[in-house]
Amino acid sequence: MSILTKEQLKNFISENNIQSIPDLYASLKNLFKDTIQEMLEAELSTELGYEKYEKKDKDTPNSRNGYTQKTVKTQFGEMEIDIPRDR
Repeated sequence: MSILTKEQLKNFISENNIQSIPDLYASLKNLFKDTIQEMLEAELSTELGYEKYEKKDKDTPNSRNGYTQKTVKTQFGEMEIDIPRDR
């Protein structure tokens, strides 16, 4: 079972100008970082009960409060992640 179709894979290679293994590695590192960022945003949205910029349906006194930057060590090396904060 494949997560991406061959066409999506070809588009990923083309859009990221992947021509070598180091290029692929760098693109996967960026994809991994973006995925972690989106997961953290979704986690905070679930915790707060509303999506980013949707304060009209807010049922909690808690709210978003910017980001804290952290360095995360992964199999792709160290990367800077913006951790969303709440108050």
